[in-house]
Amino acid sequence: MSRILHNRVSSSLRKSTTWPAIDKRAVAFSIWTGRSLLLRKPVDTSHVQKRKYGMLVARAVRGILKIRYLVLGGAVGGGMTLNKKYAEWKDGLPDMGWLNELLPDNDQWNRFTDSLLTAKDRISDQLQIGAPVPLTLSVHSDPRLREAGASRAAELREWLSQRYEDAVAAAAANNAASNEVEQPAKIVNNLQSRPAPAPARTTADETAAYEKRVHALQEEVLALQARYQRELQRLEQENRELRQQNMLLRQGRQPPPKKMKRSLIDMYSAVLDELAGWEAGEAGRLPRVVVVGDQSAGKTSVLEMIAQARIFPRGAGEMCTRAPVKVTLSEGPYHVAQFNDSSREFDLNKESDLADLRKEVELRMRNSVRGGRTVSTEVIAMSVKGPGLPRMVLVDLPGVISTQTVDMAADTREAIKQMTKQYMDNPNAIILCIQDGSVDAERSNVTDLVASCDPQGKRTIFVLTKVDLAEENLANPNRIRRILEGKLFPMKALGYYAVVTGRSRKDDSIQNIRDYEERFFRSSKLFKEGLVAAAQVTTRNLALGVADCFWRMVRDTVEQQADAFKAMRFNLETEWKNTFPRQRELDRDELFERARAELLDQSAELSAVPPAAWEARLAQALWAAAAARVLAGIYLPAAHHAHDDRVIPVVHKIKYSHTGSSLRNMPALWTHPYDFNFNKFNTSVDIKLREWAETELPAQSIQAARLALRDEFAALLARAGEGDPIYEPLKRQAVEEALARHRWEERAIDVLRVLQLNALQDRCVSSRADWDAAVALMDSALKERLDDTEKELKALTGPGFRDRWLYWQSSNEEQKRRAEVRSELERLGTCRPTLAYDEVVAVRDNLRRRGVEVDNEYIRETWKPVYLKNFLQRAQTRARDCKKSFYLYSQQNGTEKECCEVVMFWRVQTTLRTTANALRQQIGNREAARLDRELREVLDEMAADPDLKKKLLSGRRVELAEELKRVRQVQEKLEEFIEALNKEK
Repeated sequence: MSRILHNRVSSSLRKSTTWPAIDKRAVAFSIWTGRSLLLRKPVDTSHVQKRKYGMLVARAVRGILKIRYLVLGGAVGGGMTLNKKYAEWKDGLPDMGWLNELLPDNDQWNRFTDSLLTAKDRISDQLQIGAPVPLTLSVHSDPRLREAGASRAAELREWLSQRYEDAVAAAAANNAASNEVEQPAKIVNNLQSRPAPAPARTTADETAAYEKRVHALQEEVLALQARYQRELQRLEQENRELRQQNMLLRQGRQPPPKKMKRSLIDMYSAVLDELAGWEAGEAGRLPRVVVVGDQSAGKTSVLEMIAQARIFPRGAGEMCTRAPVKVTLSEGPYHVAQFNDSSREFDLNKESDLADLRKEVELRMRNSVRGGRTVSTEVIAMSVKGPGLPRMVLVDLPGVISTQTVDMAADTREAIKQMTKQYMDNPNAIILCIQDGSVDAERSNVTDLVASCDPQGKRTIFVLTKVDLAEENLANPNRIRRILEGKLFPMKALGYYAVVTGRSRKDDSIQNIRDYEERFFRSSKLFKEGLVAAAQVTTRNLALGVADCFWRMVRDTVEQQADAFKAMRFNLETEWKNTFPRQRELDRDELFERARAELLDQSAELSAVPPAAWEARLAQALWAAAAARVLAGIYLPAAHHAHDDRVIPVVHKIKYSHTGSSLRNMPALWTHPYDFNFNKFNTSVDIKLREWAETELPAQSIQAARLALRDEFAALLARAGEGDPIYEPLKRQAVEEALARHRWEERAIDVLRVLQLNALQDRCVSSRADWDAAVALMDSALKERLDDTEKELKALTGPGFRDRWLYWQSSNEEQKRRAEVRSELERLGTCRPTLAYDEVVAVRDNLRRRGVEVDNEYIRETWKPVYLKNFLQRAQTRARDCKKSFYLYSQQNGTEKECCEVVMFWRVQTTLRTTANALRQQIGNREAARLDRELREVLDEMAADPDLKKKLLSGRRVELAEELKRVRQVQEKLEEFIEALNKEK
């Protein structure tokens, strides 16, 4: 291949005329191959080889230079990129320029430290001369805050003075101990300055120790000043808040209530209140301090000493505590008391509030023992807060008695014993057993009862009261020592205490009693002779010991109670899901509110009832109320009076057969054929209708309207049948009570009377429809009365032939006698409203011949239903005949008298229709709204009556929901209390 290339290059060179025209490719080829293209012989390539190496070196150097440019370019680009990223990150940082304004510079620090040193010197000077430290406070709203602020400032001054003196004394003692260190220079309290240099003769270690002590003193002084400043700021803040409250009160506005954080003991007391219904069961066995003892042993006095206030009434030789009193003690800024169900606070530093509190306690106790009882199990709950009070819950129970007086209930002694035992049976209850030290120990009734409930004494604390009287009366003080050592009584206890609760003076304050107690025990033989330990005396030590035992037991048992309620909640929820899977868990109050809402909605629907429906219902109610009066008091008397009594009956002789067992001929006793005096009927009807309208009809109309309201309410309740059936008893009771209270407007009777009298004056039937309606009313009224009459006759005379043969019914002797009399009267004829004396005698004689002995009154009593049935049948026939007589009546312009009975019923019907229209307007305008208001009042009263709600809303569903709700509430409060308790730990 190289040869062919060589030949081609040589030929091309030959063709060229000059040397410079030699192609560069030829030179390169000769250098590469080592042969000359011109001479066709080997060329000397030594210098060419050197040149080739030089070119390779140059090419390598050039590549290295290119790498430099790349490295420099990359470094420059990366730097620019990093600079850009840094700028972006710096722009994303928050602005911290406010720190420069907030943090002071060195000059400001120097001025601040100089001012602190000046304040320290002033405070020191004031404390040394005993002058008060000026406080720029002015509290005008509450004198208690002024007193608290003044006392707090005094305490702060005393504390600062003591700390400063201690610091100076410590520094002096250290300086004296060095023996070589001179008195230091005045401490310069500057963060950037150094203390004065030590003398030259001190060593380096002593100098370092001295500087360390000086710095410690400087830091302590700064800390004191900072604390003092914080206290000033807090008081100033309280002052500003009080000023704002004072300003709002002056403007007549109430300050917004502050949301206070509940204390731990208040949370625990709320749990106990929720557990009030579980006292008899296993649940709710949370600790509390139960104060028990004999009557007048000093239980109430001990509790008052612990509460530091005389909060209970005193009884002069009679039972004072008649019901359990639960007292929740907690620490607070003010000494106040408050009942759990009241918002009033009693200031226990004011004698007037203390008197009101004692009266309220006595009133509540007396209200709880109504019904002839002497003691009650109803708990009176109250809370007492004050500075230094121990945190616990105490229950003061009535004192155990040994003898009942005649003014007590028969079961008083046993009731007190059972109540005391019930509270002490709680395995977590702390029993505070009070024993009167001034009486013989053998007279105690409560110690045996306590020993039976807590035989091991693991939760009993024994308190011996009135030790001052005991020491005076007892010849052997060793007896008191044995009691306080637990060697005299068979009962056992955790601890034994001796207290003095007063000198039998009602006007002694708690502080006076405490001072007297301390003076007594300081001078008592019990102390001097070493019979009693110091920790076993005074109510202060008793309160501390009881509180410590109480909280220890609370911490040990509260977790178990929470677990028990958690398990109880799970069981109840499971039962609910299995029993009522598609219903919500509504308790009694929620069910009542739902029933109230539904009932008020249905009451509002009364105004939406159509007028036609109201008038139809009212007309029906009016006729039902007036039907008996129209028939028996107006129509029948007028019809009887309209008979022509001028017709003289003719009596014929009656012939009988010789047997005398039956009538041979029909009796000839009869009157003139039926004769009806229409003028007398109309006159009588006018008189009776007017009398009825003036006296009875308005009141009957109001009563009928009340019945219509009741029926409409019942219809509304029936139409709302989709509601929960558990509401029905409550709704029915509420509606019945509201309707019973509802009183119609008084002037409505006068309005109705005028309208009814005007309606009765019209005697002209104007249309065929009204005529037919009156005929239908007459026919239905007569038919209803005829049915009643036939039932009455059947009851008097016994079953008829058809009933005897088809239904196997039989008559008694009385019914058979009545049947004989009825048969004889029907033979006589039943066209007359009354029987003449001769007719009665004839009937009686005929019955005697047949062996039936009756008197005249018996015959007349049987005659009334017999005649009434015949009359009603004939009147019903006339009514049907009059239905076709409207044309004749209209042609005679209302003067046609044959159908005057139809006109009478039309007048009654028109009057009732007018009355229904008026009543409908009264209901729509006023009465429905008044009934709604009365219904709301009834529901409000029911809502405040838990016993009635429990009676009307009952069943397993309600009871399960109630129990489940209470368990959830108790569990939530227990968990909240446990969380707060753990935080306090």
